[in-house]
Amino acid sequence: MTPRAVLRRLFDAAVGAVEAGRVLPPCLPDPPAGRTRVVGFGKAAAAMARALEARWAGPLDGFAVTRYGHGVPCRRIEVVEAGHPVPDAAGLAAGARALELAAGLGPDDLLICLASGGGSALLSGPAPGIAFADKRRVTRALLASGADIGEINCVRKHLSAVKGGRLAAAAAPARVVTLAVSDVAGDAPETIASGPAVADPTTGADALAVLDRRGIAAGPAVRRRLADPAAETPKALVNARFRLAATAADALAGAAAEAARLGLAARCFGAALTGEAAALGRAHAGSAAGDGVWLSGGEATVTLDGPGRGRGGPNAEYLLALALALDGRPGVHAIACDTDGIDGTEDNAGAVIGPDTLARARAAGLDPAAALAAHRSYDFFAALGDLVVTGPTRTNVNDFRAILVGPGA
Repeated sequence: MTPRAVLRRLFDAAVGAVEAGRVLPPCLPDPPAGRTRVVGFGKAAAAMARALEARWAGPLDGFAVTRYGHGVPCRRIEVVEAGHPVPDAAGLAAGARALELAAGLGPDDLLICLASGGGSALLSGPAPGIAFADKRRVTRALLASGADIGEINCVRKHLSAVKGGRLAAAAAPARVVTLAVSDVAGDAPETIASGPAVADPTTGADALAVLDRRGIAAGPAVRRRLADPAAETPKALVNARFRLAATAADALAGAAAEAARLGLAARCFGAALTGEAAALGRAHAGSAAGDGVWLSGGEATVTLDGPGRGRGGPNAEYLLALALALDGRPGVHAIACDTDGIDGTEDNAGAVIGPDTLARARAAGLDPAAALAAHRSYDFFAALGDLVVTGPTRTNVNDFRAILVGPGA
């Protein structure tokens, strides 16, 4: 088996370990005396809804909103699609519908929230006094600033009518259970999809600090909302419960098990790594020593630092920096992919590198260092034929990285 085939098997095993049909059934709550209503949101929402339907014997209704192209057919739960990572009109309609469905529940009813990465944009709705266009502008600026997902979601929650526990508050006095596939480092419940049914420990002052720290020029309406104590998110939710169905650590465990089946020793840099993708790639080039495979997960970021620049997500940027730092080191191959099948906003999950990557690039007239400086990693790997394209995986525990070292490579 070629090194690339080995790396692809590890990635496929990681994704398979967090597939909704595998992870959701053990987490299902007991049925209520009354109705069961579902609101799903995120890139895994449609697959989670289908897995729930397959195991739920009683009455069931509701809807799940997922990214365009990530839907799957369901029988009792309607599946709709919306824009990501910047909210659109379909996401706005989904947010309003979720609040309407929640408000119609009583004390004997159950609201099941199926939360996964991407839900922050897909289940949208500006808070009173905030224009939808203003919220979109702030989201775009945060994404380009290099802000991590915790910072982005802190701001989103405080500008939202549905996030930061507001959906659960609307459902009172019904029982609310969130089942989550986590795409955030550390798996904080309030950060996954901006926690529509989870009490929020962050404040409007925290959100203002994020905007100031990242140099985001928000309008006066946004700043007034964030500074208003009366607009604070719920800090306690009596009838709301939360359960993790899958995490990045689960995906890495699946890859490690597959590595063992292939006779490879697996080591782990960590499941919750964050920071600039290029810096992470350079660090891993110096740390991956000894035969076997080095695994890692988490969420790297890319800060766009020039006008008109950027095509490629954090996984491709990580690999380009890793290749430059390795400088053709023999016997080292690597893969980095987003487990949702989309690296940033492109059509690839990620890419692969090997000892010959830089030599092939230069023979083709490509400048690897210039591509990295301009954040053009997608174009670089596309020209080499080294992109990994999977299409939507319908799960999402964020980045997966594997570096194969030594004779096994």
